[in-house]
Amino acid sequence: QVQLVESGGGLVQAGGSLRLSCAASGRTFGRMGWFRQAPGKERESVARISGSGGLTYYAASVKGRFTISRDNAKNTMYLQMNSLKPEDTAVYYCAADPSLRWESDEYDYWGQGTQVTVSS
Repeated sequence: QVQLVESGGGLVQAGGSLRLSCAASGRTFGRMGWFRQAPGKERESVARISGSGGLTYYAASVKGRFTISRDNAKNTMYLQMNSLKPEDTAVYYCAADPSLRWESDEYDYWGQGTQVTVSS
């Protein structure tokens, strides 16, 4: 019954923007995060956010361009992606964990992944 459903991925030109959503159901979550995996590369952490939304982390490659947020009333997390670059092309995954522990970047639940393609 616990489920993470992503939306908002697609094709965009370099310099454009996309907003990814991750709708959670079945329970509430503490720490949540976004990951991505490009062809031939390892999965990398993009951003994470604490249960209250008060703490955020960004990978250096996206800091200043991406913004993670959450609306706990809707049980939904977002990733606003601006100034997109071709190197941002990847499958993006939503992740969530019941834990409130900020020091960990491990998650019990994952979304199905959504493709983001940035063309030049």
